[in-house]
Parts: sequence; C-alpha cells; structure tokens
Amino acid sequence: MELCVREYMPTEGRHRVVDLGSRISPNQALTHRDLLTGRDVEYVGVDVQDGPNVDRVMKKPYRIPVRSASADFVFSGQAFEHIPFFWASMLEIARILRPGGHAFITAPSRGHVHDAQDCWRYYPDGYRAMAAFSGLELREAYTDFPPKKGIWHQYGEIDARYAYWGDSVGVFRKTGTYPRLRLFVVREVTLLWANRVGGVKRTPLPDPLPGRPDCGRPVQPADATDG
Repeated sequence: MELCVREYMPTEGRHRVVDLGSRISPNQALTHRDLLTGRDVEYVGVDVQDGPNVDRVMKKPYRIPVRSASADFVFSGQAFEHIPFFWASMLEIARILRPGGHAFITAPSRGHVHDAQDCWRYYPDGYRAMAAFSGLELREAYTDFPPKKGIWHQYGEIDARYAYWGDSVGVFRKTGTYPRLRLFVVREVTLLWANRVGGVKRTPLPDPLPGRPDCGRPVQPADATDG
C-alpha cells in the first residue's frame, strides 16, 4: 500500500481518502492513515464494525456511507478476502470514486484460513475480472507468487525464506468514460440483493463426511457478524 501511495498519489494538493475495512484489532498499531503523514488529506475510515480507526460505520455491508464521486482515493488492505460478495463492494468503490480517482486493493494470494469468515484468495486475473465488472480501468496487478520451475510455481518451497504469506495488489482507476447510468442499474440491483443476503451466516458449513477433514476454519464467536 505504501508503494501505491508513492507511485500514484501526488504530493501536492488536497486529497480525500476513503479506507474500506479500516478497523484494526487491539494488537495492531499501524494503519493506512499512517502512510499519509505529511500529506494534505481528508481521511475517512469506514468499516462494518465500530472500533479503532473507524470514522463511519457501514449500516449495510455493501453500502459505503460516502457520497458518490467524492473520493480521490479508496484504500482497502487485507479486507477483500473477508467480503463474501466482493463484486458488490467493487461497484460501491466505483460509485464513490471521482473521475480520475484511484483505488488500491491488497488481498492475500495465499495463506492459511484466518478469522471467522475467510472467503477468497486473489490473482491478477481476479483483479481483471473485478475491473471488467465494475467499469474501472485496471492500471496495475501484481501477485507475490512463490518461485517458479519452468511454468509451474513451486508452492511446496514456500517457507520462511520465500514468505509463507503472499499478496495480490491491484490499482484501479475511474476514467472519464465510466458508464455511470448503465452501472447505476447494475449496482442498485446487485446491492439490493447483496445487502438482503448480508453474508454467509445463514448458510452453515456442512459437517465433513466420514474420513474427510473439516475445513479448518476458526470457530466463529457467538457475537461475530458478517462483513
């Protein structure tokens, strides 16, 4: 995320930054807000749950409480793996971006199941699909793949040296040709259904068949919420 800020955010001028999934846990200290020190920004942290580094709580999981075409930059770091219907969130990101605005998204490309709800891993083609669906331009897509032997990635060699965790980074831009009216219809229908379903809580995982391992998902706390 720091590299995205350096590469794409001008040092001059005032910028409005919306951070989707901004809440940090009690054992965390660093935030995306820290990457903007010394810049003239209005930072708005949004999340489905209140907590540290959250300025606005999302009353619906797929409705960002920010005006349309009002954000110069949207950040979302290590949140998209936890969003069940991420295509709805991408439509909302496109809505709140100003023409010429950028979205920076980082999400795991590999790593263990974590948190009570961990739905996805992302590759560059996944970011291509997100851009195509949301009407945004994909300016950069990069995945921290493990070493290769020929055309095959050597996943078995992932260790402390090659970094067990891997991320994919996507940079999206809202262009002047963004099909606003067409995607208004797509977005509102998509968000209506996504917000009605909410997430995966009403769809429990089936018990594993005899002789098969369980999914390895952490036990969900009784008070956990989708999002």
